[in-house]
Amino acid sequence: MSDLRRVTTDTPWEETFGYSRAVELPNGLVLVSGCTSTVDGEMAGGGPYEQTVNAFNVAFAALGQLGLGREDVVRTRLYLTHARDVDDVGRAHKELFDDVRPAASMIIVSGFVDPGLVVEVEVEAFRGEGTA
Repeated sequence: MSDLRRVTTDTPWEETFGYSRAVELPNGLVLVSGCTSTVDGEMAGGGPYEQTVNAFNVAFAALGQLGLGREDVVRTRLYLTHARDVDDVGRAHKELFDDVRPAASMIIVSGFVDPGLVVEVEVEAFRGEGTA
């Protein structure tokens, strides 16, 4: 599948675990791997709201490398470790996507590799006609 476009970052786990931050398929669908509030290999911290914003900013940076942006997002998945954080995570999602309205899922999970993380996000975007 040589006509795939891949985005890599300096996140150490991409090399260690053998994955790309994002992959664009020939049909214009872009899949962004799970993103957390990790910047330069360190957890950026904050509460659920801040972690959600930081995680989406990681995803937006990957999309930006492919010439896409927030407005091209068609689906989000939000993984949370606690149901009590739904409102904070949902508020961050609304602020980022209220005018975009992607399909979205919010799923409660048992935890992440770093116990300080409380949210991870996945993004799917679509390069429609006229998108560079």
